[in-house]
Amino acid sequence: MKTKTRWLLAIILVGVLTLTACSKDQEEASTGDGESMNATITVQYEQDWKDHYEKAKERVLEKYPEADIQLVEVDSFENLETIDSTSSTNEDVPDVFALPLDRFTGLAENDALGAIDGEKMAEELGGFGNLDDSIAHQLMLDDDYLAFPYNIETLILYINTKNAEEQNVDTTKAMEINELDYDNALVKIWDAWFGVGALNATDIELLEQNDDGFASDMTAQWNELAPEKQETISELYNYGKKHIENNTSLFDKDASGGYIEEQMATGNAGVVTLDGPWASGSYAKLTNDGEDLEIQPIGNLTIGGKSFKHWKGGWALGVNSRNEEDENKMTLAQEMIKEIVNPEYAADLFESTGKILENVSAEDYENSELSDFNKEVIKATKESYDEAVDRPLFKEWGQVWETWENAILSWSSTKPASDEQAYEQIKASFDAMMSNIGQ
Repeated sequence: MKTKTRWLLAIILVGVLTLTACSKDQEEASTGDGESMNATITVQYEQDWKDHYEKAKERVLEKYPEADIQLVEVDSFENLETIDSTSSTNEDVPDVFALPLDRFTGLAENDALGAIDGEKMAEELGGFGNLDDSIAHQLMLDDDYLAFPYNIETLILYINTKNAEEQNVDTTKAMEINELDYDNALVKIWDAWFGVGALNATDIELLEQNDDGFASDMTAQWNELAPEKQETISELYNYGKKHIENNTSLFDKDASGGYIEEQMATGNAGVVTLDGPWASGSYAKLTNDGEDLEIQPIGNLTIGGKSFKHWKGGWALGVNSRNEEDENKMTLAQEMIKEIVNPEYAADLFESTGKILENVSAEDYENSELSDFNKEVIKATKESYDEAVDRPLFKEWGQVWETWENAILSWSSTKPASDEQAYEQIKASFDAMMSNIGQ
């Protein structure tokens, strides 16, 4: 009898120990709240981003080895078009994807983005300071963070120093756009992406949202415009007039890009142009592998004595809203986002994607192993970004692109005889736009 009892106790003990071991294993494989991390997510990336994303994935899987992260190569805008034409529930839309800031409002209003713990993520990554001063404040709907900051973007100056020397342009001081020869400064002013660099110099609002709806400075009568805003329009008119009279391709929508590249190549007249940090490689190729290339903040180009300044643009990373009810998927998605933008790997991110993190200082980039050229690009971007203004994100602003473009390009055919006549073309276009908006 005693022997049977001992055997029974031994069996019970083995069972208890086995259950304890299993419980411990499950606990170690949990998210911290007792739930298993046997989750699978898909993550969108573009071809050039693959190396960085693979390494980020590996770091997440070190923490959650039982998870499954599948990388899906698809162009960011193609992915967003799929969402717009179908919905985020479409199985072809990944669980984690990148989006430019100007697409955030539409995605948020269409419930395509799941709520994330932005404050906790920012605190764990560090470097953001007050989130109200970060891109993050533009990624909220009501009280929820619906995406997390990916990278900052703004425009910088690309300067061909050899051409500047030949054209007798002093690039060590501010360059006034209309004091240079027409083919020394090359800016597609008809494209609002570049044109706002000049307009922001005197706070011209092409479209703003207020308590009464929407308003535009470009619907005011000419004599009602503030003098400094009149001067900016006058300078833009004078700049455009020189190119139109000299029959350049700058006002040819299809040929302008090629014209700028041709002029900015060493041996030609181009001295300075505007572009983003992503274009640095292209301009290096035009300037003897960068030997003749200098990068400066956008504010070193002026119009009417006022510095150009662009937008605080950028991209974000969002989580597909279809996952909101799956805590494990949401946790895994947020962990993947954190590793993609992990400040410890900021230099790797830049070399792989050309993206600059908001929460990593220019000094930290300077102390990295990046090339001197890349450090120069980042420094100029950071300085330009600090002086930039918030980018308008409401969806109605989307109508401004074509409105501004058509108005400015019309100067080629209408050939206005004065700045006031040139402005009338702008005003007519914006009056029509505001009518479409319902103002």
